[in-house]
Amino acid sequence: MHVNNAFLFLVTTLFDIYISIVLARFILQMVRADFYNPVSQFIVKATNPLLVPLRKVVPGFGGLDVASLVLFVGLIMVKLGLYIFVFHDPGQVNVVALFIFFLKSMANTIINFFLFVIFVSAILSWVSAAGGGYNPFADILNQIAEPVLAPARKVIPPMGGLDISPMLVMIAMIFIKQLFGLSGMP
Repeated sequence: MHVNNAFLFLVTTLFDIYISIVLARFILQMVRADFYNPVSQFIVKATNPLLVPLRKVVPGFGGLDVASLVLFVGLIMVKLGLYIFVFHDPGQVNVVALFIFFLKSMANTIINFFLFVIFVSAILSWVSAAGGGYNPFADILNQIAEPVLAPARKVIPPMGGLDISPMLVMIAMIFIKQLFGLSGMP
């Protein structure tokens, strides 16, 4: 059983890292982030091997990189398929329950991505404020987090130089995860 747990950990971690990179690519295009940033360049180079061929089949639509979305969904489906193949009898899987779990897995991945981005962005804002200077990683994280944080900043503006909107948004996201029972693999 320990081997199965170790294998599950390894597979889900590797898939989750790459799925997050693909999601970052989609979001960077949505927020029109600086693609000359070294972090953006890494994300583009990491996703191009799968996205370039996929774009020949799945074109963009309305300014959205539909191929990135298709790859995001496809990778989650492959991850769940591997999980079922290794740990369950594929013939005994309830299709409706699997679809619900797939939707929850997608929502969980997106929320976890933003929780990570907002948390690290907040920490880096404290560090960079003390040290000064430009940090390309912090810059990209701020560009990704800003559309999510902006509505919270309208409700609670910064008080005395302290911006608590990241905390408010993170609490709301964790509440949503708890409310809908979103988690990783069962």
